[in-house]
Amino acid sequence: MSCWETVADYAFRSIGFGERLLPRSDFTICQQATLIGSGMIWNVYFGVVALFSGFVMATVLALGKASQSFWLRKPSEWFIFLFRGSPLFIQFFFAYFLFLNLKQAVPIFSPFTAAWLGALVVLFCNTAAYSGEIFYGALLSIPRGDIEAADAYGFSGMTRFRKITWPTMLRLAWPAYTNESIFLFHATTLVFFSGFPAYQQKGDALYYANYFADKTFNPFVPYPILAGYFIMLSLIIIGFFGLMNKRLNRHLPQEERRKLRIRPNMIR
Repeated sequence: MSCWETVADYAFRSIGFGERLLPRSDFTICQQATLIGSGMIWNVYFGVVALFSGFVMATVLALGKASQSFWLRKPSEWFIFLFRGSPLFIQFFFAYFLFLNLKQAVPIFSPFTAAWLGALVVLFCNTAAYSGEIFYGALLSIPRGDIEAADAYGFSGMTRFRKITWPTMLRLAWPAYTNESIFLFHATTLVFFSGFPAYQQKGDALYYANYFADKTFNPFVPYPILAGYFIMLSLIIIGFFGLMNKRLNRHLPQEERRKLRIRPNMIR
C-alpha cells in the first residue's frame, strides 16, 4: 500500500470515515503519521470549542468574582477554586462516572457519557476557571485613571464596560491567556486516558500514538510524531494570538506594546 493510499484510507478514520480496522503489522512511518494526524481532529475540536465557550464563561466569572454582591462573588470564587484546585485528570474521571449515574436515572444525559460532549464540558469548566482567574487579575490591574477618564466622558454601566473596562482587561490578560490556551490544547490528550472511552477506536492523537507504541514496542517513533503535531499546533496558536495581541495594543506607541512571552505550564 502506497503512502497516498494510506492517507486516503486513514486520514479521517478518527471521526468514522475510512478503514474500520487498524493496521496490525508492518507499521510504516506513513501509517503512524496519518493515524496520529487523524486523531488530531479530536484534539483540535476539544480545544477550539472549549476555548471559545470558556472565554465567555471566564469573563462572567471574572466579573462575578469582582462583584460586590455576595450571591455573585461566592459562586464565582468557589467555581474557580474547585476547578483550579483539583487535577484535570481527576475531573475527567469523576465527570464520567457522574454522567454515567445521571444517565441511568435520566436518559437525557446519555450524550454526556460520550467524549465529544462529556469531556468537552470538563475542558470548558477547567479552562473557564483558569481564564477567569487570569481575567480577574487583569480586571484589578486596570489603571484607575482609565476608569476616571471614562467617568469624565460620561460613560457608565455597559457602555463603560464595553469601551473601556473589557478591552483594557483583555489587553492586560492576553499574554497569560495565550499560555492558558496552549495548555488547553495540550490537555486534550488526557480525554481518552481518563474515564471517557474511545468508541470503535475513534480516539485522539495520543490514543493512536499509544497504540503504535504498544504494537511496535518502540515509543521513539509515534511519540515524536505526536510532539511534532502539537508543536505545529502551538505555533499556529501563538501566531493567531500574536495577531490578536497586536490588534488589542494597536493604539499604543510601538515601544509600549506588550509582547507575548510564552511560558508554558509544565504541570497543573
